[in-house]
This record gives sequence, C-alpha cells and structure tokens, in this order.
Amino acid sequence: MAQDFKRTDRIGSQLQRDLADLVREELKDPGLGMVTIQEVRVVRDLSQAKVFFTVMGTDLPVSECAKRLNQAAGHLRFLLGQQSKLRTVPKLHFVFDESIERGQHLASLIDQAVADNHSDS
Repeated sequence: MAQDFKRTDRIGSQLQRDLADLVREELKDPGLGMVTIQEVRVVRDLSQAKVFFTVMGTDLPVSECAKRLNQAAGHLRFLLGQQSKLRTVPKLHFVFDESIERGQHLASLIDQAVADNHSDS
C-alpha cells in the first residue's frame, strides 16, 4: 500500500523545486556560489517554511550565506507568490543543512577504521 503524504509534505516538495529554480535564476549574488535547496519543511498552518540548503564554490562562511539568503527571503517569497497557486506563501527561513558534512565525516571515520583494521591484520 502506498504511503499517504501529508499536504505539508507535498507543498514542501513543490516549494523546494520552485525555490531551486528561483535561487538559480533570480538571485544575483555572485558571492554565494552554487546554492542547493535540500529540503523544505512547512509547518501545518502553512505560515512558515524552513528551507535547508547547502552551498559550494564560495569562500564565505556558512553563517554569511544563510544571512544573505534570509535577506533575500522576502523577495523570493514574493516571486513564489506570483507563480504559486497557494493563497498564502509561507515565510521562508533559510538554514544550512549539515547532514551532508556529517555524512562525509562519518564515512571518513568508517574508512579510517576499516584501514586500521586491515593494517592490524
């Protein structure tokens, strides 16, 4: 039996796709590098959305990237409202997604443990 998705999940997925396009095409901040929208979590009343992102190709600290994206959040929300069928577009809060870095760190620890195990054998 297929899993039933909540409305907030469907809206989050649509916002993720739309925001990825808008950030790529409309956001003209060369200092940001390549921003990838990983996930959008929308609260039940659709008033707010937490946008998880990663960034590559920039020397800026993650906090500065998040600050710049949050400064552009109002403009991105306006653009989403123009192309969306939602009556109300959620307020956007950009948060750096640390899961990829944590995964890479864990993978390196596992590789190191395996290498140490093979050298002990």
